[in-house]
Amino acid sequence: MAILKPDELREMSVKELEKKLEELRAEYSKEESKAAASGAPDNPGRMRELRRTIARILTIINEKKT
Repeated sequence: MAILKPDELREMSVKELEKKLEELRAEYSKEESKAAASGAPDNPGRMRELRRTIARILTIINEKKT
């Protein structure tokens, strides 16, 4: 999944953001379990970007709700 820019995320509705959040969390969980099984992540930069994108989405959802 492509990493989304904040501008792209702000154009989405809250429902779309929540769906994207679920997808990213599932992908992060999969990457995390792979890393735990092998001892080291295949692509640590990918895991970091997933965490940051999840945080961006949560921030934008909170902005839209207030």
